Amino acid sequence: MKNSLLLLTVLIFSLKSFSQDSKISLEVNYPIPLGDNFIGKSYDGIADIGIDYKFFNKSLFNVGASLNGGVFLNNSFDNITTTAYTIQPRVFTELKVLSKIRPSLGIGYTIIVFNISGDSNLETPSTESGLNLNLGITYDITKKIFAQVQYDFSSLSTSDDVPDISFNTQIQLLKIGVGYRL
Repeated sequence: MKNSLLLLTVLIFSLKSFSQDSKISLEVNYPIPLGDNFIGKSYDGIADIGIDYKFFNKSLFNVGASLNGGVFLNNSFDNITTTAYTIQPRVFTELKVLSKIRPSLGIGYTIIVFNISGDSNLETPSTESGLNLNLGITYDITKKIFAQVQYDFSSLSTSDDVPDISFNTQIQLLKIGVGYRL
């Protein structure tokens, strides 16, 4: 037990000393599906978590990479629940135009894994994916804590059994959340 506690303490201090130079931030968001598409009409956002790493810092802007993961639920059919898991890697640029407000623009990829459970013959997961564009703005509450709003637009490519129409391919999400800079 003492060895585990000592290892955990060393790990926390090591991460803290590493992260002071690495520009890492963690975020928690509430995702809200928007638009006339299958996600916006049928799914409820549960949570979205993310990690950002700013690898290039200049006086007017930052460039970095981020990874977000989200969970959405669809309970609109009797005895069938569909859970959609989103994975969104991207690169972004954050402008430092005002002292506390930072707009950002990102481009990346969206992967959505659908898991169906209940009274259904389709209990095997299916996956859709495509290009992701992200617009965001953060407001620094303190030096370490910030609030943010993000808009994600994803253009998914469809599989053979899904019609190639905007209802099935254009996903829009609004994410409202908070973050912490390590």
